[in-house]
Amino acid sequence: MATSRVTPVGAHLTEGFSTLVTFAADSDISFWERDVTVQGLDKGDYIDITTMHVTLYRLMAAPTLITVTDGSIEAFYDPVVTDQIIAMIGVETIITYNFSNSDTWDVAGSLKSWIPGPAVAGEAPTCTIEIVATNLVSGAETAPNYITAVGTD
Repeated sequence: MATSRVTPVGAHLTEGFSTLVTFAADSDISFWERDVTVQGLDKGDYIDITTMHVTLYRLMAAPTLITVTDGSIEAFYDPVVTDQIIAMIGVETIITYNFSNSDTWDVAGSLKSWIPGPAVAGEAPTCTIEIVATNLVSGAETAPNYITAVGTD
């Protein structure tokens, strides 16, 4: 029953620099990415389907739906453009993660929060931006989409 591990196809990213985030509704939004946590996928808690007819192990079934996890950005920002950030909070749009190898990951979502960090002497102020998947575009279910750049797979 054991299965041998085979060599993966493609190539892994060798560095996270540079990963940029684009909001389709405002592609020049004024923050400068420092650290990016890309949205992932989560099948959620498995469903216990154990009955009195099993003899040793609990039985589990995968749920049908997949959750797109939250993403986040630690960024530098200019306080002058706070109005630009406020205008984007809660706006459903396509969010594109642009990877260093030119691949992209598109997720339908919105900017949930923008939280400025502490202002500290001798350090550039940063903020934390949280992104939530809505999986909706104009009211229609929209799945995330990974697009491989030509020649990277």
